[in-house]
Amino acid sequence: MIKILIADDEHKILMSLEYSFRKQGYEVFIARDGTEVLELLKTIIPDVILLDIMMPNLDGYSTLKEIKTMDTLNHTKVIFLSAKTNPKDIEKGLDLGADAYVTKPYSIKKLIQQIEEMVR
Repeated sequence: MIKILIADDEHKILMSLEYSFRKQGYEVFIARDGTEVLELLKTIIPDVILLDIMMPNLDGYSTLKEIKTMDTLNHTKVIFLSAKTNPKDIEKGLDLGADAYVTKPYSIKKLIQQIEEMVR
């Protein structure tokens, strides 16, 4: 079973993604900001982390920098899921080590396909 951690401060997005991934048989964990992500990562090792950039307390970029220092997460894929569509933002996300960058709005079907290909 694929373990996925979804981090977004928008409740509707979290609920929609959680429902869609659970329906696909994923084990889903939820965080509302980067601080919650780092707390959860003390107890779980997800296969994939979906990470929003604009979140309170600790943004997605800073969260990814912390994730990249954790040896236990070497095989975890990180996908930025963001409304930031500026090429500079996308480049920054990928330069920090994200495995993919998906802009909002997105297709949940395509997102699931992308995740399935990444974790194979």
